[in-house]
Amino acid sequence: MSTLNFDRQIEVVTPTQQWSGVSLFSTTRFGGVSHPPFDSLNLGFRSGDDIDKVKANRDRLGALIPNHPYWLKQVHGDVVHQIDMTTEVSTWSMPEGDASVTTSPGRVLAVLTADCLPVVVADEQASVLGVAHAGWRGLAAGVLERTVERMKALRPEAKHFRAWIGPAIGQHSFQVGSDVFDAFVLSKPETETFFKIDPGQPEKWHADLAGLAEHRLNQNGVASVEKSGLCTVTDSRQRFFSYRRDKSTGRMATIAWLQQ
Repeated sequence: MSTLNFDRQIEVVTPTQQWSGVSLFSTTRFGGVSHPPFDSLNLGFRSGDDIDKVKANRDRLGALIPNHPYWLKQVHGDVVHQIDMTTEVSTWSMPEGDASVTTSPGRVLAVLTADCLPVVVADEQASVLGVAHAGWRGLAAGVLERTVERMKALRPEAKHFRAWIGPAIGQHSFQVGSDVFDAFVLSKPETETFFKIDPGQPEKWHADLAGLAEHRLNQNGVASVEKSGLCTVTDSRQRFFSYRRDKSTGRMATIAWLQQ
């Protein structure tokens, strides 16, 4: 995992592997103007933070990227938006959905997270790009499958897809009940391997959300998947916002675009 420090304040994390033709990163908490408990680079308007401070944080992010990101009103579903250079993009316009795809260089895709999985997918020729927000509900609903399907429809000739799963809640921190277990295992029994029974509470499991995502990506033709391995809950420097840890908290952004 690489860490970049763009202006000695805004710290981001990136994949270890190089992505030819694609720029991508996840922000951390550091480098913004928001006050606790949203300190400091909170990018989520719906978090409860002061709107002007979130806008100032988004302006800071905007100085690092080629265009305004295509923000989404995320609803833990499987709706995927197709974005091109004619698509209207603004800070305030946020259509409902949990993923977006593009074939247009310079068009910036974004998702917000604070424990859920941020997932970036592209083909090795960098001809098509997708970014998805996948909590357990969206993952079970098929948001990653829908994202890859739309990408393949846009570029039928594209081969050799790869993905990066950014900072998210780790298995040791993600205790779940039978609703989550059943949402995956009843339809795909082989996914039981991604759940470990909590020894102290037999009716509870610890779910490997990143492992479940990698499994689904592999099944849908994304052979190369890099998992960041960074847990938003237990990171020793508390670089990441975590809803499960703090409840009242901000949001990081995972950003990606096809290079010109």
